[in-house]
Formats: sequence, structure tokens, C-alpha cells
Amino acid sequence: MTKAEIITEISNKTGIEKVDVQEAIEAFFKVVKNSMVNGENVYVRGFGSFIVKKRAKKTARNISKNTAIIIPEHFVPSFKPAKVFVEKVKGGNK
Repeated sequence: MTKAEIITEISNKTGIEKVDVQEAIEAFFKVVKNSMVNGENVYVRGFGSFIVKKRAKKTARNISKNTAIIIPEHFVPSFKPAKVFVEKVKGGNK
């Protein structure tokens, strides 16, 4: 499902104009992104958590050149679904 399909579905279910739904969706994504860039996690009860994970510094190997490189400590965005959400997905479309 694409963002455009999500906007259409929300618009159809709520009667809110697509333009207004799109603005709200874009604002939500912007808040989540900005929060995560600033190192803050975002928790949405019943849905899941958008979290910033820390990756430790490590040594990686380039086997073809037989060299080692150091990958510095860095952060990556991640999503952890809520238990309720996971259970619904596991149970299928019931």
C-alpha cells in the first residue's frame, strides 16, 4: 500500500478532503522524522514505537582486497510494533 492509497482510504472512511488528509499525514511524518533526528523515540500506543538504535563501532573486512575498515558508531531508525499489532498480524485478517 502506498502513501497515496493510504490518503485515499482515510479520506473515504472519514469524509475529510484528500488534501487535508495529505497535510496531516505529511505533518505526522515530519514530526516523527525530526524527533528521531534529534535522538527522541516516538511511541504510538497500540501501534508501535519509532526508535533510534545505536550501532557500536566495529571492524569490517573486505574479503576481495583482504583489508579491514573501521565502521564508526552510528545511529539507525527502527520500528518496533506493539504487541497488540503483532498479534493482529499473526492472527491474519480476522
